[in-house]
Amino acid sequence: GTLTVAELKGPGQIAHIWCTIAHEAPHYSRLMTLRIYWDGEEHPSVEVPIGDFFGIGHGIDKSFVSLPIKVSSDGRGRNCYWPMPFRKSARITVTNESDRKCHAFYFYVDWQQHKSLHEDTLYFHAMYRQEFPCVMGRNYLLADIKGRGHYIGTIQSVQMMSPGWYGEGDDFFFIDGEIEPRLRGTGTEDYFCDGWGFRVQDGPFYGTPLWEGYETGNHGTAYRFHLTDPVTFKKSLRVEIEHKGSQHFPDGKENGFIERDDLMSSVAFWYQTEPHKSWPALPPGPERLADRPHQLVVGWREVINAKHSDHPIQVQRLPGVAQEGKQLWFTPADDKGWVEVSFTLDKELAGGLRGNLIQSWDYGIYRVSLDGKELATVDLYAKDVTRKACDWGKQTLAAGAHTLRFECTGKSAQSKGYFFGLDSVLVPGSVYERPPGFDLRKI
Repeated sequence: GTLTVAELKGPGQIAHIWCTIAHEAPHYSRLMTLRIYWDGEEHPSVEVPIGDFFGIGHGIDKSFVSLPIKVSSDGRGRNCYWPMPFRKSARITVTNESDRKCHAFYFYVDWQQHKSLHEDTLYFHAMYRQEFPCVMGRNYLLADIKGRGHYIGTIQSVQMMSPGWYGEGDDFFFIDGEIEPRLRGTGTEDYFCDGWGFRVQDGPFYGTPLWEGYETGNHGTAYRFHLTDPVTFKKSLRVEIEHKGSQHFPDGKENGFIERDDLMSSVAFWYQTEPHKSWPALPPGPERLADRPHQLVVGWREVINAKHSDHPIQVQRLPGVAQEGKQLWFTPADDKGWVEVSFTLDKELAGGLRGNLIQSWDYGIYRVSLDGKELATVDLYAKDVTRKACDWGKQTLAAGAHTLRFECTGKSAQSKGYFFGLDSVLVPGSVYERPPGFDLRKI
């Protein structure tokens, strides 16, 4: 669900936000989303997993001290001091995108009322991005901004996909549409004001509060806040960083400067005029976890072979909502509709079975079963078109064919129909597990 933390009437300025959370889910702080809307805007100017916004990625709780952000209580007491002015209104929400309960969300929002704001006052923005893994052949994009303003900070989180050092990548700032970057760095730890690799440390303007080391699976988070050296722009700003470093190969050879396929995420902070440029859709909570032990086996493509009752079935485009921009769309006129999709595994797999279904104002209630065994009953009604993440528990799936059945059992009182939307079904088995002999030199 979504909690409205504050609805404020301006002119005013938020001076401090504090929160602490009691949540059942591991990595809960990446499964909860903070959004802030200025002056009644439709799209938020802040849209970030709450842990990443407060300086630590991966859904890990850890304390550190900087000037605009301080986290205490072993990572559970979160504070930020970014000045956030607004002219007409401010609305702050927090959404739990986990399949587990948030037992408590405690908070303060400290703000000041003003008679007016200067006409040149800029608005605070923060945007989350991720690439799991980094896309080969292009730099990692930290920010792509249109308007007038100044850039004030970066938080970068990484999970290592192989041993070695990921941080040989240079940073690039392209200001006001420049072809060549105005600012160009000499390495990742150099941009984050450190040197010769990373180690755990923090400070007012930069730090690496989380650094587990240089082995496969290790996590790291670094921050740099441009409080005394903001990067100003009049029309636009594009910020990129390379994902390069050292790599050891199966044949025993080593390369000290090559693209790496690590799992990377980031938060960019800046002030600018409104309206801001539209952002890509934020990945749903479960997809923001780098350690997802799942692989896609069923999606909208199954519309070709799906068995179903005598009702229309088709592919519908849902960019920004469905994982691949499309859904299997089934539109029965009553509660007698059903759909069956099949998949085949070449080996036995054991672990959590998950599904991403689509919700909307005219969708029904569906019973989900696997090979005749009932898994859950899901109400797919929602006021707006959204993706619903479903956890269907630990399953042992034998090698061979399997069938998922989605059977309509009715609709909620608010719903106007019995429709059904399938985005994807994921089974155990790491998305990012490399095949034997994997070699980045061949990509």
